[in-house]
Amino acid sequence: MTPLGRLLVTSQFAFNLGFFAVLPHLGQHLSGSLGLGGWLVGLVLGLRTFSQQGLFVVGGVLTDRFGPRPPVLTGCALRVAGFLWLAAAESVWSVTGAVLLVGFAAALFSPAVESEIAREAVRHEAATGTPRTRLLARFSAGGQAGALLGPVLGLPLLHGGFGTACLAGAAVFALVLAGHWRLMPRAEPVPDRRRSAAPPSGRPTARRLLRDRRFLALALAYSSYLLAYNQLYLALPAELERATGSQAALGWLFALSSLLVVAGQLPLERWAARLSWGASVRTGLLLICGAFAAAGALRPAGGLWASLAFVVLLTLGQMLVVPATRAWLPDLAGERRLGLYTGALSSLSGLVVLAGGAPAGALVEAGGVWSWPVLAAVPLAGLALVPTGSGSARAATSPAPPASACPADRPGPAGRGR
Repeated sequence: MTPLGRLLVTSQFAFNLGFFAVLPHLGQHLSGSLGLGGWLVGLVLGLRTFSQQGLFVVGGVLTDRFGPRPPVLTGCALRVAGFLWLAAAESVWSVTGAVLLVGFAAALFSPAVESEIAREAVRHEAATGTPRTRLLARFSAGGQAGALLGPVLGLPLLHGGFGTACLAGAAVFALVLAGHWRLMPRAEPVPDRRRSAAPPSGRPTARRLLRDRRFLALALAYSSYLLAYNQLYLALPAELERATGSQAALGWLFALSSLLVVAGQLPLERWAARLSWGASVRTGLLLICGAFAAAGALRPAGGLWASLAFVVLLTLGQMLVVPATRAWLPDLAGERRLGLYTGALSSLSGLVVLAGGAPAGALVEAGGVWSWPVLAAVPLAGLALVPTGSGSARAATSPAPPASACPADRPGPAGRGR
């Protein structure tokens, strides 16, 4: 792994470690310690999601304009400030302001880190022939390791109160800020010859992005994955309650999902290296569709069988869809628009999840034997939206291009799923 790749994977681990040490306990803090009503807790949590996911495109545009270093450093500083504010907040308005700041911080640094890891993966692929998904798989596994250990770190901290957990989260992000300040390279200026040669249409504008049908199709397919994955927090608890009478196993199933990614992401990536980006995304969506179908078929068995099948197949699908989508973006976006495309992918999929969350919730609440097959239609629809590719093997089976070449500025090599 390259030094920059190691820094980005480590920071993704630390991001999730600090985040999940605090945020899983926010709802309980709002309803318990502060005594807020359920609708108000939901509103605050929804505002946090919107300030993060909905504004990713802002962070992506800033990354394209200034390079990844300024958004990452600013985002880390704002996350530290947000957690410190949250530790001291006692009123509804104060908590809401702190939560919005925490979310907006992620809207700055996450698109910057995600676009930079994709660039580094492409550079490493060009220099060595190693498939770019190898580094992206490590990035996903690092994030899941942080998500797995974060709640473990947060539980003993809660004995000192929610504020103590917030202070620990702020300390983690202060360390991340210091590490990036020292180790993250500054963006090199674009040579004048490239500025003069770049056509006006190369500017990272929303109009150009909205005309990119291949990107929009991929974004909608990815949105179907994200809406389906969101059922871990909606349909899975409901199924556990129906089958076992409680949600006691929920934490263990979440831990199982994270462990599958940490232990299996790289081996699965090596197997998937023979597939194009499009084939990887389609296979992942097919597994996710199978997760809902299997859960529906195993409901009569009772116990945890339906939930286990759902979690395992859904996680395997995620492990194929996410790295392949991130690997595909540089070919669709080009060097100068990668931040915009990375941010827009998250923002658009977040809007789809926001729009589809209420119907999915109503379907889960209604229950019945048809809820799981109907939910299976979501990834099935995404399967039909995945753009068609141009080959069946990835870069590891074809000669490595020059390191200076931009993937979107040359003809697509066979097998990159363009």
